[in-house]
Amino acid sequence: MRDALAWAEDPARESPRVHDLFLTSAVAERHPELERRADAAGVRVARVTEKAAAGLSDTVTPQGIAAVCTTVAVDLDTALAGEPRLVTVLVGVADPGNAGTVVRTSDAAGADAVVLAGDAVDPHNGKCVRASMGSLFHVPVAAHRDVDAVLDALRARGLALLAADGHGETVLDAGADDLLARPTAWLFGCEAHGLDEHTAGRADHRVRVPIHGRAESLNLATAAAVCLYASARAQHA
Repeated sequence: MRDALAWAEDPARESPRVHDLFLTSAVAERHPELERRADAAGVRVARVTEKAAAGLSDTVTPQGIAAVCTTVAVDLDTALAGEPRLVTVLVGVADPGNAGTVVRTSDAAGADAVVLAGDAVDPHNGKCVRASMGSLFHVPVAAHRDVDAVLDALRARGLALLAADGHGETVLDAGADDLLARPTAWLFGCEAHGLDEHTAGRADHRVRVPIHGRAESLNLATAAAVCLYASARAQHA
């Protein structure tokens, strides 16, 4: 919520990202700065009962606070504006918890944008928003149904396409640093099947995370963290 209010307070924004703030008396007493900041940003504030707060929430254990916000997703050209050096692309990723976690990881790794491509989850899904832990307000996020159009746009901006693939020919180790140091778009597939063959075939390289133990594979969020931080380390070096 503090990240959302920071958007509302930013004078460079054309319109506030938070329009209405609803909170219980208990939350207001515990965090009095929320009402002050909301009022200063021109956000309407209303105290509600615990029952009303529960009705506004889609969680089992509501936190006693809810807000009406402007959607944050941008179009593809806006997300890729400038000279991006690290972009996360989630192709057909349907699980909102995984998607939100990868948005958070992308933000932490310094990615310039996250693109949800194909038949992927809506970035405004409540679970996705919560899993992003505020990072949805920090990094540009775009959703685009046409995967090929996304890949074409990334290539047009000079980004190398790296497909995360458990059977890839390139191993994610120190020997890949020269490759990782380039402006890069990482392609991650859905949780159950990974990238489809067509999308993986359009990548410049298929890259696998080495597994030294007996685990069969890594889950999406963990694999994305390993790959993105490998790129961040190589680029910042």
